[in-house]
Amino acid sequence: MRFDERLINAVVLLGLLAVPLWAVSVDEPFTITLATRVAILALAAVGLNIVLGIGGMVSFGHALFFGLGGYAMGILAYHAQTYTVLEIGPFATDGTKLMPVIWLVAMVVSACVAALVGLLSLRTSGVYFIMITLAFGQMFYYFAISWAEYGGEDGLSIYVRNDFPGLNTLVPIQFFGICFALLCAALFLSARLRASPFGLALNATRQSATRAETVGLNPQRLKLLAFILSGAVTGLAGALFADLNRFVSPTMFSWQLSGELIVLIIIGGVGRLMGPVIGACIFVALEHWLGGLTEFWHIYLGAILLGIVLFARGGLIGLLTGREGAHV
Repeated sequence: MRFDERLINAVVLLGLLAVPLWAVSVDEPFTITLATRVAILALAAVGLNIVLGIGGMVSFGHALFFGLGGYAMGILAYHAQTYTVLEIGPFATDGTKLMPVIWLVAMVVSACVAALVGLLSLRTSGVYFIMITLAFGQMFYYFAISWAEYGGEDGLSIYVRNDFPGLNTLVPIQFFGICFALLCAALFLSARLRASPFGLALNATRQSATRAETVGLNPQRLKLLAFILSGAVTGLAGALFADLNRFVSPTMFSWQLSGELIVLIIIGGVGRLMGPVIGACIFVALEHWLGGLTEFWHIYLGAILLGIVLFARGGLIGLLTGREGAHV
């Protein structure tokens, strides 16, 4: 039996919303935290899916932007909570605990770094592009380890979750609502982007850069813009993830996290709108249930990934709809 993809998308999104609402009714705050983790990881994967699913760029260093978002949040909140001044060249600030300001900083910083990384890495393709993005991620990983002022290898703890006007972010369901709303906004942006002239041109570049150039498109510019946008969305997810845990550490830059984001997309379906959400749901569920039974739960994740790669190239959505996704 084949299902309509729009129906699957609606069921997945409503399911993600229903679980924490049910958890509120039975007083299970930890389940709300798990749902929040799903929403944030899905948001990061939605960002990566822009370059991987639409642009066909296999970035193995997207944890770089996730980590930048996390450290942007951590540094601003740290100075605001300790009443110390943050000096950046001629500028000085007391930090902030306001989430919208932190999100803006996280996205701008991530976008700027993505522009730099993209300018250099997009000169290459294939395995060289993968290695360069991985190298940038590892550079920031080791820099964060040696950054003693902000915890170095031990990371940086934030004692109180940051504020959002009109909401109490310490209430799990309210913080979930913020993350869920941002995830929905990113999904809407991704859907509109995919159908826009820019998205169609980027998709054409993924299929054949030579043909795209023949009709007057600039593949490098299209890919760079997609890479910057993707970095900004992933940076926003990093700021939320740090706020969820009230902790940032160099592991947010690690190549393992970059690999996990790719795995989320492959499980759900590369280039599928809700692929990152389905992948995040399965990943967090396995991590929670199997992680409590054995520390080797990644073996089961690997088995699922192997089965999907061999028998369901379009991910779970492709399996249910009978249609393969984007070829990368």
